[in-house]
Amino acid sequence: MEKVEWKVEGMDCTNCALTITKYLQKQGMKEVKVNFIGGDVNFELKENSSKEDLIKGIADLGYTVVNEQKTENTKQKTKLFSNHLQRFLFCLPFTAVLMLHMLPWHIHFLMNPWIQLAICLPVYIVGMGYFGISAINSLRRGIPNMNVLIALGATAAFVYSLTGTIGNMGMEFIFYETTATIITLVFLGEWVEHQSVATTQKALNELAGKQKVMANMIAFDDEHKEVVFPVENTQLRHGDLVLIKTGEQVPADCKILWGEAYVSEALLTGESKPIHKQKKDALIGGSLFTDGTVKAQVTAVGKDTVLSNILNLVKQAQAEKPPIQQLADKISAIFVPVVVGLAVLTFILNYFAFDTGVTGSLMRSIAVLVISCPCAMGLATPAAIAVGLGRATKQGILFRNARSLELFKDISTVVFDKTGTLTTGQLTVSAISHQGMSEDEFKRLVYSLEKYSNHPIAKAIAVQWKINNPINWVKVEEVKGMGIQATDKDGNFYQLGKFTIDHSPFNTSHTATLIKNNQLTGWFDMDDSIRDEATTVINYLHSKNIKTVLLSGDSKERCDALAKIVGIDEVYAEKSPAEKLTIIEQLNSKAPVAMIGDGINDAPALAKATIGISISDASHLAMQTAQVVLTQKGIKNLPLALGLGKQTFNTIKQNLFWAFIYNVVAIPIAAIGLLHPGIAALAMGFSDVVLAINSIRLNYRKVL
Repeated sequence: MEKVEWKVEGMDCTNCALTITKYLQKQGMKEVKVNFIGGDVNFELKENSSKEDLIKGIADLGYTVVNEQKTENTKQKTKLFSNHLQRFLFCLPFTAVLMLHMLPWHIHFLMNPWIQLAICLPVYIVGMGYFGISAINSLRRGIPNMNVLIALGATAAFVYSLTGTIGNMGMEFIFYETTATIITLVFLGEWVEHQSVATTQKALNELAGKQKVMANMIAFDDEHKEVVFPVENTQLRHGDLVLIKTGEQVPADCKILWGEAYVSEALLTGESKPIHKQKKDALIGGSLFTDGTVKAQVTAVGKDTVLSNILNLVKQAQAEKPPIQQLADKISAIFVPVVVGLAVLTFILNYFAFDTGVTGSLMRSIAVLVISCPCAMGLATPAAIAVGLGRATKQGILFRNARSLELFKDISTVVFDKTGTLTTGQLTVSAISHQGMSEDEFKRLVYSLEKYSNHPIAKAIAVQWKINNPINWVKVEEVKGMGIQATDKDGNFYQLGKFTIDHSPFNTSHTATLIKNNQLTGWFDMDDSIRDEATTVINYLHSKNIKTVLLSGDSKERCDALAKIVGIDEVYAEKSPAEKLTIIEQLNSKAPVAMIGDGINDAPALAKATIGISISDASHLAMQTAQVVLTQKGIKNLPLALGLGKQTFNTIKQNLFWAFIYNVVAIPIAAIGLLHPGIAALAMGFSDVVLAINSIRLNYRKVL
């Protein structure tokens, strides 16, 4: 199935997202994910389905699909108002004039109901043009949204006033100012809310802004001389040549062909210290040249770049719904019908039981409709997640799903891989032994085998022992957790790694042994330096009562020595990937476990852990299987990831508490007549702002 990614405008709350989700699901679409904060809609297109029909269906619901390729069916109609601020500014003068008749001194002409009707009518038309149409469309689809409450409240006051006007019943039946006030103040509240929610996306918007920059493209004229001319990076293609100078952003993922420079990759790793780059090094699109000039070849553009992959992963994480949001979604889905029922009950009780009269009962009923805010419950989780993900991404932590943010609160054990995780992975050969062959021949054999592996040890050998005439094997195979085995043209069978000789035990504590035709022919040892931050991170985890475990395929002697230095609680050494998986399962059965590794050799164990955390070069992010990726080399951001996850969950709980308590308190106050509908409209709009502000605080909270 084709994967569709759309940007949809007009979504205000969870009900909007639910409306689009249910519509697409009814049309047979699969894996539907809708994020109303970012406006991202993702789904798998059903075979024989028309995108144009789906776009039209979403438009009928009152939302707009922003599509680059506009067809005749998707041409956008010119709207009189493009946002809520414009609607508010249009309605404000009419509403202000209507409110004048409530002053202690009366303006005579405003006491005429027909004049009030004429002043209120433009406001009512604009209000129903937005709230009314949205309410009707949501009711048609069977998913009433918040605008149903606003439309009912404003219309009830308008119709009641219109009836009083036509019947000449007197000014006590005229409440046009209530209609206008509800509509005007809700427009104001909606605009302020949208601005607040947009602020929660600030970090991600800044990241997205790095995607579109100017590039100096290198071409050649008729005389084969270089010509440099500016182009937008969206016009670059794989293989193009570009010139990048001091102060410029890297326009796309590139490989340096000539020159050297210092580059800041702070937007991806959170590390502001510039990194030295030279010939053959990779450059990440969006990073900044602090000093130097290079010529580079474009290796990836558009959706294939590292930055684009990060943004897509963050958007997917935002669309994910953690367990805590499921209750809020269920309540939001039935909230509008329940509130309508409460408004009717309020009218009946006030009129019949408390003898409040038609006017008083109606005003209280309208206040109940207007004060209720299902948006707050729907916004509680997405707003906090948007801020949490944004802060994490800016500081070199990439969450693949929102569920991971919530799961961090329960983690009581952290499992570490050794090589490349607690150690730098920069291995050097410390000792070698070879039997029946020269040292050069031994190195040639080892290099010829290791060049086929991505293991850190193999990479180190490939760099240090690079041979110009490697052996061409007839067959070569990597055995996960054991090493490399191969057969040469003469039929000799070689094994390099942790293999053993049949019925002939020997010292296996070396980094790797070389076996030829079931006979030991040599071995080598490698040393690896411990990461500077390892001890600090372990101590932090212990301060939070988190158990630490070392799980490695390396020798027991080396693992025990490392554990003693950094202070790890428990050690599992000389374990294959399958054995690592079994151990993680056992640990998981006792308590929630986070495992941190290189994301490739440890993939099965990372996937099995409650939370898998990978450390890797940013260029490999798209290939990782872990739920969390530390884009900065090393583990120093692990405490930040744990702390940010827990603080984000705490923020979600605070938001949900406010959303629930707001309605629990506000609805009874409105029902007993202590809240004017106009004040209720203002309070409704600003309730969401409180949640947005509380979420934005997550950007500045201390999480360690």
